[in-house]
Formats: sequence, structure tokens, C-alpha cells
Amino acid sequence: MTACTLAVDRRRPTSLDVRDTLIREVRRGLQRRPRSLAPWMFYDARGSRLFERITLLPEYYPTRTEHHILARHCNGIIAAACPDASEAVRIVELGAGTASKTITLLEAATRLQREVLYAPVDVSSEALDVASETIGTSLPEVEVLPVIANYVTHPPQLPPFSGTTLGLYIGSSIGNFTPEEARTILRNLGSQLQTGDALLLGVDMVKDKSILVPAYDDREGVTAEFNLNVLHRLNRELDADFDPTRFRHRVLWNPAQSRIEMHLESTRDQRVRIPAANLDVCIAKGERIHTENSYKFTNATICILLRDAGFEVEQTWTDKRGWYSVTLARIR
Repeated sequence: MTACTLAVDRRRPTSLDVRDTLIREVRRGLQRRPRSLAPWMFYDARGSRLFERITLLPEYYPTRTEHHILARHCNGIIAAACPDASEAVRIVELGAGTASKTITLLEAATRLQREVLYAPVDVSSEALDVASETIGTSLPEVEVLPVIANYVTHPPQLPPFSGTTLGLYIGSSIGNFTPEEARTILRNLGSQLQTGDALLLGVDMVKDKSILVPAYDDREGVTAEFNLNVLHRLNRELDADFDPTRFRHRVLWNPAQSRIEMHLESTRDQRVRIPAANLDVCIAKGERIHTENSYKFTNATICILLRDAGFEVEQTWTDKRGWYSVTLARIR
């Protein structure tokens, strides 16, 4: 589970764009079997606030574990990625959002490199405005060059750069995509890099389900509220008549696919109307709507993913328990 933004197109999305995209996704996902809703639908204003609460829960280890790794090893990561301190470095972050995850690495880069440019990539211009303001205030010596792009479907179109480019894809965001989608994302980035440029990839590792499942099914019920919020959003934005009390939050560990799955399970036979999408949907008791995957990795699957995308692994940093991994890879 990671914060994500709506991937619609390479222009600034308007409210009409978002509504039309919601309608297309609802029609696509609720008319097929098994039923599904895209995970970006979680992140309206309320969903984003709920996700911030999730990252602070005792059960949800990924955010704080990655933060500790980056804080402890930031100097070593930058030095390994950009061994020539006399060169300028450009840090390109996919799905940057507000850049809250990146401050530690940018601070290290300003200590170690002659010149630092930061290119946050996101489809949300609003998030990029916040990122630019945050970095501009905290690190005025860093030049910020935001890129509005749907990096999932298109290369981010980076301008030529004289120096080393370090791509960032942290926060275990890659885990929300199928293996095929993940390879496409990394290949899209790689197509914009030169030989010698690097990628820093943060991923959550396979571990016992007694640790994994509670991270997505916390005792306070915040993640359940987050999952159910997608129904409230469809009620509000598409005039649907979902009764969220007739669904329950379900979390499953799928070892064959190496992923956590989140579902909304119907607690009774019911009919749901979604006028804006021209849909009437009959949902049986026990039927599930699949809302999110979170793939978990091993050292071997990290290497395979990166190799298939055109990168070679150089170095890995992890926590003492081996729960989370930050891997530096170089473009081939």
C-alpha cells in the first residue's frame, strides 16, 4: 500500500477528467469477474488523510522502516550512486507526490555533490506544486524541475543532462503493480537514462503472514476505513448507492503470487445502482471486489525485475530484520 495519484494523461487533469476516468474504471472493474476497483480510487482528500494515519500505525512498518534505512545510509547511497563528487547530479523521483520521502537523500546530495537538481515526476500538478515549495524552502540550493507525466504508461521525457542521473522509485510503490506493469515502468524510466545512470528502488520483502496481514488489517480499523472509503467516494462523485455497512474489509496473503490482496466482501445479496456510469450491479453475499495488491519481494525477484528492465544490481541496504530493501542498480 502506497500513496498514489490518478494516472489519466500527460496534461493537468480537470475534475471532468477525473469523473470520466472514474466512470471508465467502474464500468471496466465492476462488470467483469472477479470484480475490481483500481487502487488509485482510494486517494480522494479523505482517503489521503486516512493513508497518512496508516503510515503511523504500529502494524504498518514499511514507511518507517524505509525512512530509517535512508536516514542511516543516505551518504553511502549518494556516494555509491554518484561516485564523482565534481559532477552535477539530477535526482528524478517517480510518483514523487509532495516529496516528503526524499528530503533525506537530497540533503545528503547537497553535502556530497557540486550541484543538485531535483526532478519530481507525478501526474498531479498540485502535488508537484507542494513538492517544489517544500524543497525550495528546505533546500534552496537545490534546483527543482517538476515533470507532469503519467510515468506508468509513458517515459517521463527527461531533457538531456550533463552529469549523473539517479532515478528514485521508493516507498514500495512498485509493489502495487503487476510484474508486467512494474517492468514497463522501469523500462520507461530506463529509456530516459544514459549508461552509468542509476536507480534506487525501495521494496517490501516477503515475510511471515503474521507480520504482513496486520500491516493491512490493523486493530484500530484505519485500513478498513481506508478501503471502504472508495465506496463513499463513488457515492459522492458518481451518485452511487453503495451501503458501506454491507461490505467488510478483507485482507489475504496470496503466497503463490507473493502479494497481499485487499478486498471488499459483500455481507449479503445486494443490488447497487451507479447512475453516472449507467450501471446496475447485483453482488452476491460473499462476493468480493478486489481493490489492491501489494507485491512482496525476495532478493532473487528484485534482481530478476531489475535485470529484465535493463538494470544491474550494484548494492543493497536493508534493516536488521531484513523486512525492507533499498537497492541501487545501474543502467546497462
